Amino acid sequence: MPDNKNVTAEDVVRFLRLLKRYIPGPVTIVWDRSNTHDRSKLVRKYLSRHPEIVTEKFPGYAPELNPDEGVWSYTKYARLANLAPRDTSELRLRVAQELTRLRKRPDLLRSFIRHTKLPLDL
Repeated sequence: MPDNKNVTAEDVVRFLRLLKRYIPGPVTIVWDRSNTHDRSKLVRKYLSRHPEIVTEKFPGYAPELNPDEGVWSYTKYARLANLAPRDTSELRLRVAQELTRLRKRPDLLRSFIRHTKLPLDL
């Protein structure tokens, strides 16, 4: 995403198409209650044509249930805690590098999910 741009319903549909290309079978997406998620007419229309994509919502405000909070906390406070980027381009590059690095750590990603105490099979 470019700097200073919010995610739109079009961005969500683009992401769902990409996800479907990489994960062709059934998938369950757990997300917050953002208006750009399945509250958007455009996203609902896309999902209605793809019943193999199921969505579940987190409660209204429940960051302790969201594994993504662990990802950001680890990235911001453990990996990039002392980073002083020159500009947003350098910040974006470093965050992307850290997230790419984290993709290679399924053990750590599972720990973020386990930390939520959600009843999921990993």
